[in-house]
Amino acid sequence: MMGDIRNVRTAALIGHNGSGKSLLLARILYKLNMIDKPETKYVDYDPVEEEKGASFSSHVASFEWKGKRMFLIDTPGFADFISEVINAIFVAENVVSVVNAVAGVEIQTERTWNLAEEMKKPIMVFVNQMDKERANFDNVVAELKERFSRKILPLVVPIGAAENFEGVVDLLKKKAYRYNGEEPVEEDMPSEFDELRSEILEDIVEQDEELMMRYLDGEEIGYDELVKVLKESYRKGELVPVIAGSALSGIGVDVLLDYLENIGVSPAEASPYRATMEDGKEVEIPFSEEEPFCAYIFKSVVDQFVGRITFAKVIAGTLKSGDTIVNVQKDTSEKVGHVYLPVLKQQKEVESVGPGEIVVLLKLKEGAVGETLAHRDRRVKIIAPSFPEPMFSRSVHPKSKSDIDKISGGLSRLSDSDPTFVWEYDPETGETVISGLGAMHLDVMVERLKKIFGVDVEVGRPKIAYRETITATAIAEHKHKKQTGGHGQYGHVKIQLEPLPRGQGYEFVDKIVGGVIPRNFIPSVDKGVREAMKRGVLAGYPVTDVRVILFDGSYHEVDSSDISFQIAAIQAFKKGMEAAKPVILEPIMEVEVFVPEENAGDVMGEISSRRGRPLGMEPSGKGMVKVKAEVPLAEMLDFSNKLSSITSGRGYFTMRFQRYEIVPPNIQEKIIEERRREMQEQEK
Repeated sequence: MMGDIRNVRTAALIGHNGSGKSLLLARILYKLNMIDKPETKYVDYDPVEEEKGASFSSHVASFEWKGKRMFLIDTPGFADFISEVINAIFVAENVVSVVNAVAGVEIQTERTWNLAEEMKKPIMVFVNQMDKERANFDNVVAELKERFSRKILPLVVPIGAAENFEGVVDLLKKKAYRYNGEEPVEEDMPSEFDELRSEILEDIVEQDEELMMRYLDGEEIGYDELVKVLKESYRKGELVPVIAGSALSGIGVDVLLDYLENIGVSPAEASPYRATMEDGKEVEIPFSEEEPFCAYIFKSVVDQFVGRITFAKVIAGTLKSGDTIVNVQKDTSEKVGHVYLPVLKQQKEVESVGPGEIVVLLKLKEGAVGETLAHRDRRVKIIAPSFPEPMFSRSVHPKSKSDIDKISGGLSRLSDSDPTFVWEYDPETGETVISGLGAMHLDVMVERLKKIFGVDVEVGRPKIAYRETITATAIAEHKHKKQTGGHGQYGHVKIQLEPLPRGQGYEFVDKIVGGVIPRNFIPSVDKGVREAMKRGVLAGYPVTDVRVILFDGSYHEVDSSDISFQIAAIQAFKKGMEAAKPVILEPIMEVEVFVPEENAGDVMGEISSRRGRPLGMEPSGKGMVKVKAEVPLAEMLDFSNKLSSITSGRGYFTMRFQRYEIVPPNIQEKIIEERRREMQEQEK
């Protein structure tokens, strides 16, 4: 442990795919002699990442830089893996947006930047790939100023560009750094940059009234005073420092690290985390060694050789080898064998870790992302950030019968590692359905299932979570009577079905009087109805928003049993539902589409053509608007490609489940017909 939380810096590297985040981290580790070559293979060590050559999960490395303990979290740049970015920003006190000097501000640059702003995190920018053809630092700075509301502050100016890129000028230090290999040669800043320096000094001193007055009086403001004001303005999110460089050549990487060291926010200066106590009361947990131990799990890895690897952000207290802690959500006790700091594939064992640091723990019994590890005497739950709803689904079937038992274990471990990946098994259809944020997301999870757990599956078409309900009241009766050699079976129920308001689910009402059905069989009726509701009468979808009133029936003193009344209830419910004008419900999504102003009209038209209801729009950053709408999920499955076409790749959207609504009759007929074909194929 570092001993002083003021010497800890944690930064999340965010940005669009291809901006060079992984290479930047690899270059830093190479510079520190921690890896042999500055290559992304040292960062992307997941078996699927190694094969695809891209990041699909976050990766963490810790190292020391000029007396500071640094933790850098490299995040994926694909929209389907946004949960990794959300958690990385959540546990980082600093955010570095890595921007491609050629492509400029891209889709994920905007989306991840907005996430950082929502979580009130300070942001600095590293304009990467300055050595690439058509790299243009000035254009990127202008685009940052146009797109984002925070004040953009270029602290360096590149010396040359593309094949002529050879260094950077630090305007604050008044120094030029030309690189010959990893180490820069320091020179005095050429006078041609004096005007640019004056511009950034004005942006800094105007943050402090006393400093501004001294500056206006012609006084030379010292570097330390400027850094002090810059640090505070950066911490508050008022200024966004911009650095330029190249992860490929190493130019400017040390300048970025120096600014993270000098103005980066430490845990001692960060906001406390919100948490709930066992009684539900909300509290704040500050970074403190004096508080009982508390840590938030933000990453969980399934390793085919090691097993579960858990990454947690320590918020309070210290953790040592041999300590016993509690997983608060699972209420399980965990004995900590060894304590490690993260260094990509390798972990560095230490005696203890403290507030602000990231700890790696091996082979915990439980440890899903979003859960809290805590001292047994204070079982607080850190309030996790919100994640997009996983609404893109596919069915999966093991290719081998021997894999049937393994698939649920593998999917459970994968689900623990990603809050936007869920799965469920439907015993009625025999289908296992996986859900995530998109086609790429599910493809990667299927590949991990194969490579890590050895389970090869066939993937079916996307599924929509339709439901069935009723629109009228109906009375139904069923008498289950069966005589065998010994005791027979007898159960007789009369029920009334009534529609409930949307979203109310299921309600069972017992109106039996006079003991016509014994009290011990009433739960059996309820159980039977619940079983029947798993498959509706129209297309076999689960039933919802129904009240069932049990008002009459009969029994036999010898032949009545739990199973008899369950069967009677199942059959009565089916009859009642058929008579109660059943309909199919579809999930309606609350959609927010972020688009350039000039494309807003076309996007609203596209939404309307998809049976959507545009609810209006509002500004969202410079030149962008947020279109709000409600759209059926069935109409959103291919929306991403269309949106990209309309907005030339700049638009993106989020959606979450809002409610269920009745499907229009013509579409309902198609759903029923399609479902029948599916079920016939399954029977074959």
